[in-house]
Amino acid sequence: MKKTLTISAVITAFAAITIIASPDKAPKGFTSLFNGKDLSGWKIPEGDNDHWKVLDGVIDYDAQSEAKGDKNLWTEKEYGDFELKIDWRIKETTGFYDVPYVLPDGSYVKDENGKKITHPMPNADSGIYLRGQGKYQLNIWCWPIGSGEMYGLRNNDKTPPEIRAGVTPKLNADKPVGEWNTFEIRLVGDRLDVKLNGHTIIENALLPDVPEKGAIALQHHGGKKPDGTFSPASSLVQFRNVFIKEL
Repeated sequence: MKKTLTISAVITAFAAITIIASPDKAPKGFTSLFNGKDLSGWKIPEGDNDHWKVLDGVIDYDAQSEAKGDKNLWTEKEYGDFELKIDWRIKETTGFYDVPYVLPDGSYVKDENGKKITHPMPNADSGIYLRGQGKYQLNIWCWPIGSGEMYGLRNNDKTPPEIRAGVTPKLNADKPVGEWNTFEIRLVGDRLDVKLNGHTIIENALLPDVPEKGAIALQHHGGKKPDGTFSPASSLVQFRNVFIKEL
């Protein structure tokens, strides 16, 4: 009996490992950008020293890349028009950050003296770069405005008001820290649509001067300070089920 139970336990454990290590099947018409086993198809930053890695079947990042230059994880291939589906989750926050409040038009809530109103709250920060440039990044964080905004455009005072409003999420559709979220991103020409967890948060937004083609990146942010603690909003994130359809 004991032997039977032992063999059964081993089979159960092996099955659990298999489930963890197996990504979902690519939806019809999509190609997988992550095989659940290694980072084939991605350019690991030179000198990273295994901080971007595969852990239990997902892409795991601990915000501690030792690369001297670009610390982001880039696709080897460049893409023009596409639909991208990707799961992500913030593993944990790294201290408090003075987070501002963003209005639906993309502007900040300010006090009577014109100073941005902020509130310290737990935060982490990562994102997804589109067409090879950080300017066209969909943010992943804990801000009240929610993930999915295009900070590089929204936060630029030189960006026309209608464009800033267009790249500001219509609602906060994030799940709590630690839970998995799903982006559905469609970029055609210079127009962007984004769904987060089934909710449309960006619709037909104009991305001025966006390149016609470029790689996709998973963003590094933050890292450890000299005292060994994480800087605020470091990228303690994971990604899985990364699927793309070229249009």
